[in-house]
Amino acid sequence: MRHEDTGNTENTENTDMLTARALVKSYGGVKALDGADIRLRGGEVHALVGENGAGKSTLVRILSGTLAPDDGSVLLADEARAGGIAVVSQELSLFPDLSVRENLFPHRPPRRFGLLDRGAMDRAARPVLAELGLDVDPGTLLGELPLADQQLTEIARALLRRPRVLVLDEPTSALSAAAVDRLERVLRTLTGRGIAILYVTHFLEEVMRFAQRVTVLRDGRVTLAGVRREETGVPDLVTAMLGGTPPLPVHRTRAPAEGPPPVVLAGVCVPGRLTDVTFTVRAGEVVGVAGLQGAGHLDALAVVCGRTAVSAGRVHVGDRGLPRSLRQAVRAGVAFVPSDRKRYGLMTDRTVWENVTAVSWLALGRGGVMPSRSELVRRTLDLTERLRLRGGPHDVVTRLSGGNQQKVVFAKWLATDPRIVVLDDPTRGVDVGVRAEMHRIVGELAAGGAAVLVASTDLAELTELCDRVLVFVRGRLTGEVSGGRLTEHELAAAMQAGADLRAGPRGEGPATAGG
Repeated sequence: MRHEDTGNTENTENTDMLTARALVKSYGGVKALDGADIRLRGGEVHALVGENGAGKSTLVRILSGTLAPDDGSVLLADEARAGGIAVVSQELSLFPDLSVRENLFPHRPPRRFGLLDRGAMDRAARPVLAELGLDVDPGTLLGELPLADQQLTEIARALLRRPRVLVLDEPTSALSAAAVDRLERVLRTLTGRGIAILYVTHFLEEVMRFAQRVTVLRDGRVTLAGVRREETGVPDLVTAMLGGTPPLPVHRTRAPAEGPPPVVLAGVCVPGRLTDVTFTVRAGEVVGVAGLQGAGHLDALAVVCGRTAVSAGRVHVGDRGLPRSLRQAVRAGVAFVPSDRKRYGLMTDRTVWENVTAVSWLALGRGGVMPSRSELVRRTLDLTERLRLRGGPHDVVTRLSGGNQQKVVFAKWLATDPRIVVLDDPTRGVDVGVRAEMHRIVGELAAGGAAVLVASTDLAELTELCDRVLVFVRGRLTGEVSGGRLTEHELAAAMQAGADLRAGPRGEGPATAGG
């Protein structure tokens, strides 16, 4: 990577602090960045947005110097070179068992006579903490602070390096509305000092609120380059993220079964995660849940699976009330296919037949106390043939491809004859062929009378699979998208501006999510 100076000036406002040109980075045969450009100016918040896999993380790593591009250059102004680039990551790199002071000076802290000079540390820290509006004693244990204060502590640590370029990666994904307001004030303070801020986010509402400019990445390419905020809007950003004309919607012919719905949530609250969430899922339908990170849609799935307790509201799953554990949920007829199959879905050192029969035999006791191995293998063969799995029942799971491992997870839960199927990113990491197989299986489950709930980071998957999609924004169910409106573009817009869905399709009042 080539670094160049771009001159010196006393007033850094509107000065090009960093310019990246034609950045290219490949991993194997896949281009994460394909000629990406970006220019950061002093005194501005520059938002960087794009879907998962668009190349944002790769770009940030190159700008921070932790990753070298295959081609292209990064040019720094004298001020940026002198002050450096600081990155505040989404996952905080702090130590909760240490004090705020110790977290602020993790490397080369001031010393006196060979001992830590706490006075010097506090004198350096207090002005920065005050500038961020963080009124804490530097000796306080970090773990005693709320998350918003911990995040500001990480920003303070970055500012103690006196950077001229500051990268904030998803800074509000876990913050309350009040904490977001506080961050807005911090951003104004920092840009007033002439710092160039790269603000990486999924929340387009924050782009329109905080940023002076915005760049959009799609498939490693820049589709919107440093456009001024007032010259664009959320629909333009969604189109830049997803592509041009939305595809024609797929019209569903599935009809839910009559009778009581097997999944009911009414007024459900989970402190800090869900607020007054109400929806039902009927037998024979596939219902998606969508939202940005931390929106609450995955928490709703966790409630159904018995993995999250509620503080208020009513939950009915299967023929029972609220399951208190995943085991109780399984006994109520719930199957749960997790996104991380290796950690939560498989016993990777065991055979296919041991994995497939684990829940139905060990958890539910089907087949008696000690069914014969031949019987368990026969049941496994029936399921793996149905799923077209490439591999025998006696193969160790680690020998299978990722797609076939995912089929083993599906087979394990199909063996329980579930009434309710909960899928979290069911086709993550599998190829197009396996994805089509998984979608076929989901359709068969619904046709057989199961109620299916599915979350996916791939909006196209939700439009292909689902009869309707429930949209969550900041812990609230803000509405649903269905029928002719169920497109990637409509979903993306709804996730960004969920308040727009509070009115029904003709403005007749709050949208329902009952099916």
